[in-house]
Amino acid sequence: MNERIPDRMCAVLLTGHGGLDRLEYREDVPVPRPRAGEVLIRVAAAGVNNTDINTRIGWYSKKVSADSSSGGAQGLASVDAADASWTGAPMRFPRIQGADCCGRIVAVGDGVPPERIGERVIVSALLRHYRGYRPFECDTLGSEVDGAFAQYARAPASETWAVECAWSDVELASIPCAWSTAENMLQRAALGSERVLVTGASGGVGSAAIQLAKRRGAFVVAQAAAAKADEVRALGADEIVERDAEVADAVGGATLDLVVDLVGGPRWPGLLDALRSGGRYVTAGAIAGPLVELDLRTLYLRDLTLIGCTFQEDGVFERLVSYIARDEVRPVVAKTYPLKDIADAQSDFLAKRFTGKLVLVPPSKRT
Repeated sequence: MNERIPDRMCAVLLTGHGGLDRLEYREDVPVPRPRAGEVLIRVAAAGVNNTDINTRIGWYSKKVSADSSSGGAQGLASVDAADASWTGAPMRFPRIQGADCCGRIVAVGDGVPPERIGERVIVSALLRHYRGYRPFECDTLGSEVDGAFAQYARAPASETWAVECAWSDVELASIPCAWSTAENMLQRAALGSERVLVTGASGGVGSAAIQLAKRRGAFVVAQAAAAKADEVRALGADEIVERDAEVADAVGGATLDLVVDLVGGPRWPGLLDALRSGGRYVTAGAIAGPLVELDLRTLYLRDLTLIGCTFQEDGVFERLVSYIARDEVRPVVAKTYPLKDIADAQSDFLAKRFTGKLVLVPPSKRT
């Protein structure tokens, strides 16, 4: 029997670029209705990601040169709203953020089989449906379209994936954004049984990249704070490099085949120094700062390849779902919070004192 869908729901509205005060928890937000080709999901859990905070503070604006944590609580003064979203287009407010969505389908739009109602699902964080599946074009759930920081969310049926596993909703909600980012980086860099460094290894993307690299047969060197070394090693890392170490010295010179970087910042040149001739560098973030210094001689004399990763081919998320079904990987959830405590969750996220993911849980009661 189909459940009754209320007219109003609890949700967090982002009312503009700025600090945590721009997050407004409401209990009277209209429940979206699925359009043609879409499904409506009753959200069970939603993970917290860097992109949520970066979007809120406008960090993607080219006027910003600071690290992504410095304005996380209070916002940034130098933001240009005209290019402050990750696509470079102005954001529309209010917006329900949340790139990680796990829940159950409760309604479908025209053209979607009604048999899908009741499926337990996760949603691709990067959506190609609304861009006509054109190459290198996509929207982010919770940025260009409303996301999962709510009791209900709608999404394209074609990018909403049924999952069958024994994992909790909270564990599944930690997958979409971070794990697809990590899987995409490793695919684009064509990682095999090689020696790879993962920076920011204790975070959501970093902890995913460790496991995904290990399943490809790689030898994983993980860079993380000393206090988190044991937790990171438990994820499968073969070797630990302290967060503030000079990487080339720590790994014995130019010995790496691949660097998977989420950090950037002032120590960035040392990452290239640690690559062997013909090595590859792949990035999907810059939490320590987006501006780096590149000696072009290092790049061309040593035949290095630099790869930027955002857009994801369709197979990336499909593979993740298959890994889950075969129980080949397992996410780490550090802590959960009620949806109304989103400011506390993002404050803890910015403090970086945890390993894995933080996840929000909306109220289960209907409003």
